[in-house]
Amino acid sequence: MLEAIRQALFEEMERDPAVVLLGEDLGVYGGAFKVTAGLLERFGWERVIDTPISETAIVGAAVGMSYLGLRPVAEMQFIDFIACCFNQLTNFVAKSHYRWGAPVPMVVRGPSGGGVHGGPFHSANPEMYFVHTPGLKVVYPSTAYDAKGLLKSAIRDNNPVLFFEHKFLYRRVKEELPSGDYTVPLGKAVVRREGRDLTIVSYAAMMHTSMEAAEVLAKEGIEAEVIDLRTLLPLDRETLLASVKKTNKILVVHEDTRTGGIAGEIAALVCEGAFEDLDGPVLRVTSLDTPVPYSPPLEERFLPDVQRVAAAARDLARY
Repeated sequence: MLEAIRQALFEEMERDPAVVLLGEDLGVYGGAFKVTAGLLERFGWERVIDTPISETAIVGAAVGMSYLGLRPVAEMQFIDFIACCFNQLTNFVAKSHYRWGAPVPMVVRGPSGGGVHGGPFHSANPEMYFVHTPGLKVVYPSTAYDAKGLLKSAIRDNNPVLFFEHKFLYRRVKEELPSGDYTVPLGKAVVRREGRDLTIVSYAAMMHTSMEAAEVLAKEGIEAEVIDLRTLLPLDRETLLASVKKTNKILVVHEDTRTGGIAGEIAALVCEGAFEDLDGPVLRVTSLDTPVPYSPPLEERFLPDVQRVAAAARDLARY
């Protein structure tokens, strides 16, 4: 997945000279996770820009670049520190087009998520702060193919896109990618597994957990349909409702904490759009409402796992 993201950046910089990168240590060092390794040598200092340790300055420079016709891709070394840019992203970047018609073709990308014992300041999933912000697009892929295709779409989009990259998947998710140019559309979910008994909805690392749980359930005669959201804003309402109308039950799984997570929004969406098709309550399996623990045993308890997803699915299937 890491290499797929690097390929997307390389190909878009080759295709469009307006694409520039900026962030902490992404030039000489190649990024904290080596996502941008080699890009400085190919494209030079004017397009691969090392910045001071100031996320606010990075986003401020990026939005200024976008006003001047560039397509900046700003990296947060860890996505947790996007909180430093909250005012700029929500009060300025997201509202620029609404207020005075200015396109803002910029991407803010960075490693997110837990499972690597990074502790409470390097393991966050802050996507819902921004899903609540009209004017932004929020993307969170789970596969190498989607990471590359969605990032290319995000760079080409004239709207600001926040692109979350789950660091647990960087070197664990592997697949062969097409040699030619391709994109994956923003705002479109995908059915990863067909099923008839219930729908499991997830994204990012928890999509793989959900798929493993579906395999366990299949051995017990329960066929779960698994949907990968891919884009959280805009949310693919049609794919979700079509699946619920088919299976009549839905379980939402996400690594974000429970209160205010996207499971609540999906529950409301399903109750509004498919209430008469439901044969059971909308259930959710999420992380706990605490900061991400540093201790490995505590982090394992904090995060959803296959056993908890499968147990919730069994309860829902029996309902």
